[in-house]
Amino acid sequence: MNPSLHTFSIPVMGTGHSIDSPIRVAPYGINSVISIVDDLLVEKIRKYYSEKFDLPYKNIPRSAEDGRAKRITAYLDLVHDLVSHKFEEIRSQPFFEDNERAKYFRMLPNESPLKTAYQKLMAAAENEQTSLADKLNDLMQPGSIDVNIMAKVDKLNLTKSGEPMSAEYSDGSAALRGYANSKLSSSLVLSAGFNPRLYNYLSDFQDFYRDACGSIKKKIILKVSDFRSALIQGKYLAKKGLEVFEYRIESGLNCGGHAFATDGLLLPVLLKEFKEKKEMLSSAIRPLVEKFYEDEREGFSTKWEVQEPRITVQGGIGTQGEMQRLLKEYDMDSTGWGSPFLLVPEATTVDQTTRTLLENAKEEDLYLSGVSPLGVPFNNVRQTGSRIWHEERIEKGKPGSPCPKGFLESNTEFTENPICTASTQYQLLKIDQINHSDYDEGKKERLKTKVLDKACLCDHLGNGALIQLGIQKESRAPQAICPGPNIAYFSGEYSLEEMVNHIYGRRTSLVEGERPHMFAKEMRMYVDYLQELIDESDSDPGENRKLTKFRNNLEEGMNYCLEIAGSNGYEGENLESIKTTVAGLKTRLEHMFSIAVA
Repeated sequence: MNPSLHTFSIPVMGTGHSIDSPIRVAPYGINSVISIVDDLLVEKIRKYYSEKFDLPYKNIPRSAEDGRAKRITAYLDLVHDLVSHKFEEIRSQPFFEDNERAKYFRMLPNESPLKTAYQKLMAAAENEQTSLADKLNDLMQPGSIDVNIMAKVDKLNLTKSGEPMSAEYSDGSAALRGYANSKLSSSLVLSAGFNPRLYNYLSDFQDFYRDACGSIKKKIILKVSDFRSALIQGKYLAKKGLEVFEYRIESGLNCGGHAFATDGLLLPVLLKEFKEKKEMLSSAIRPLVEKFYEDEREGFSTKWEVQEPRITVQGGIGTQGEMQRLLKEYDMDSTGWGSPFLLVPEATTVDQTTRTLLENAKEEDLYLSGVSPLGVPFNNVRQTGSRIWHEERIEKGKPGSPCPKGFLESNTEFTENPICTASTQYQLLKIDQINHSDYDEGKKERLKTKVLDKACLCDHLGNGALIQLGIQKESRAPQAICPGPNIAYFSGEYSLEEMVNHIYGRRTSLVEGERPHMFAKEMRMYVDYLQELIDESDSDPGENRKLTKFRNNLEEGMNYCLEIAGSNGYEGENLESIKTTVAGLKTRLEHMFSIAVA
């Protein structure tokens, strides 16, 4: 796999919003990530694109043996073929015309050697053009078709007779097998925690190991929240001979989808640690990989090219200046831009109703919700089709969802087999339990609200794509979406080239200059989150060791952010917002910890 052409990529967004993003953007050299959690959605999208391009299609039914893995493999193979075909179409177009090939080169970062070579061709004498054009053809490449698996979404399944199936048929293992068996040469992004069973299963597939030439067909990307986690997971995999191609750092709260908050460790603090200790991710891990090859294979060849793992970052980036700080001050290899691309129909699949909701969303409309059945905070926007649908069911006395897919079934509080906390079955049982408890009425209402907050993400996160592609009618498909708070500062529908030019600072900024810096926004979200922890705690926050540690980490991070604010800014950075935010939040923290719990 060649190095990325761009200094940004499009991360996974829900189960459906980036489900076909590679088909849309990979032919232009842009990397993006598909979620394969929902293999039933994947199958519907495969049918749609097979029919659209008049390709053979044979349904893989839900009842098929190893159907989950087969559906995923079939879809990924189709995406590979469609991207390859579109890319070759672009590559075959003539130079010196305003066509998609010109667009491919226009969107490259200005410092790209490939773009420099293209500009040289454009200015070349006629007798030099043929040789330069041939070289450019060889250097062009499509973007990577990367795939995401949430490691903790790994339900064990049952046979038709109700007997437990073996571990390789768990949801996570079947998804991994589906990717491993595909023809893709790309990266697998493992997120949402460490799953030893799934990590061990990686070693069953040769594509994750070096071939005789030292190349790895399928590379591993770990989405991590801190350096310690990265090193532990990297070592674990290295003992099995598996190398981590990239560590992808994500802001704990200033991101889309599920929010995995740290103990108050702010993103710039984490980035500083990665920069200072980056060498350890090679020096501590390579000997373990070499030992594996010596013990289990024919040895680790000195002829193989071994590069340091890439370190990338995502979560809340909104201006070219912020991206430049991440790339230059923290030596990041690339950045992830997610939520802004929800407003780019050329890149993501979002139904018009939901896109309009996002275009008009303000800061107060975006919030950290409790809708996820996983019990992890989930970034959300108010008044989605999913929320309206659930409220209507509550009013009719039928809360929750019928649970048509069951990917997030994990609760055994009332049943022998796991059920989902967003299901009607669970919510009716739980509300009945609360009603018959000895709690006072106020606490009963608070508990019931938490129960009723849970939404059917398995189904609803994919509905926007089905509506937009004309597969499903909006009246029958409630839409959920998971934007990061950064979407509040983007307020229109954009073309792919407009967004790319914004990212690279080649046009008037799409966001106002008053937009708070991504570091300032994250600080505010963490203090809000700490307030929620204090509200839920039964002890004095000043005497609670966990809350005190959280506060200390936050204040240390704020002091470091003040140092950043006093440095020379990059164009488009609102460093002043960091100063004013720190001043206000420090006062707020003092107030939060000065009030003892009654």
